[in-house]
Amino acid sequence: MSDGAVFAKKPELALAQHKFAALNGTSEQKSAAVKKLLEGIKEDKMVGFYNRLVSEGILQQDVKLEKELEKASAKELAELDKNIEVAKEEHGDLEQNESSIHRAVFFAQIGDEEKAQAAYEEVMQRSTTTLNQKLDIVFGKLRLALFYTNAKMIQTEIEKAHELIDKGGDWDRRNRLKAIECVWSCSQRQFKKASDLFIECLSTYASPELMPLSEFVCHGALACAVVMPRADMKKKVIDAPEVVEVSFNIPSVDKLLRSLYDCRYADFFNALADVETGHLCVSRYLYAHRRFYTREMRIRGYAQLLESYLSLTTKSMADSFGVTQEFIDKDLSRFIAAGRLHCAIDKVGGIVETNRPDTKNAQYQKTIKHGDMLLNRIQKLSGIISI
Repeated sequence: MSDGAVFAKKPELALAQHKFAALNGTSEQKSAAVKKLLEGIKEDKMVGFYNRLVSEGILQQDVKLEKELEKASAKELAELDKNIEVAKEEHGDLEQNESSIHRAVFFAQIGDEEKAQAAYEEVMQRSTTTLNQKLDIVFGKLRLALFYTNAKMIQTEIEKAHELIDKGGDWDRRNRLKAIECVWSCSQRQFKKASDLFIECLSTYASPELMPLSEFVCHGALACAVVMPRADMKKKVIDAPEVVEVSFNIPSVDKLLRSLYDCRYADFFNALADVETGHLCVSRYLYAHRRFYTREMRIRGYAQLLESYLSLTTKSMADSFGVTQEFIDKDLSRFIAAGRLHCAIDKVGGIVETNRPDTKNAQYQKTIKHGDMLLNRIQKLSGIISI
């Protein structure tokens, strides 16, 4: 780059996902993940990451491989050090900073988190470091934090990135930050924020180093499915060209969205089960929220069906969702007791009766309550003034 900026694409975040799958996936997924991990480790000379996986029991120790990685990483590090010396002797500050950032990226690449952090910070503190270089250092540290799932550091670096972008960051970096925030918001169960960011950057997504477009659409679409109104979901997600383009890569997610919109509830439940096993249980960003997600989506499906009726039989409802009456009765009872569904079950008649809250009456009562509180305060204030 002309300004000496270096956009870090290491460490490969896909390897962190493979590590997660190796720990939490099915036996087939674990086997495939271990194979991908070894391929990535060899390609990027990741001696530090390899040693960490061995210590965690994910990989078997291979002394020969370890020595090969150490030799290859030492050779490349020597070349990078040489480049820094050449930059000092023959070039200016921008080139020196660029060479130093490349060295920090290499430490991140091989899995030496501590040295990578120190190297990034050393360049960050230089008076000659440009705004774009500082931004790319922050993105590099943010990538490192995402790789090791350091939540505190991720939040800190996101805030730093916003501060620097507000001072003059370009469109590309703004868009990359939105994509990162979208995925991170999913991992923090902030699905409304994630859905808003997803819609903002979907048409201009240019962060394949974060994750492929199909994976980004998967995370964003699942966030939208929880919080977005039905009409908006059709217009902004289901029919979005970028979503349609990759829908064949994520068929269960596509089926989930379309079946919910089309009110095909049995297909919706089947798709939800597929999404849970195929995406939620193997995504390191969504795994912790898999039960919450499936619960919220069931509530959304029930509420959408009940919205069309004053009452319906439990048998009819069970048939609509492709489950037994006992399951529907038990599931609805939990959500009704928790105040999540506005209906009642008549066990004798086998009927579910809706009792939608009267929003206008609730607003009226709220206004009256606030008015009484205001009058009380005025009376107290007038008493104090008269004294």
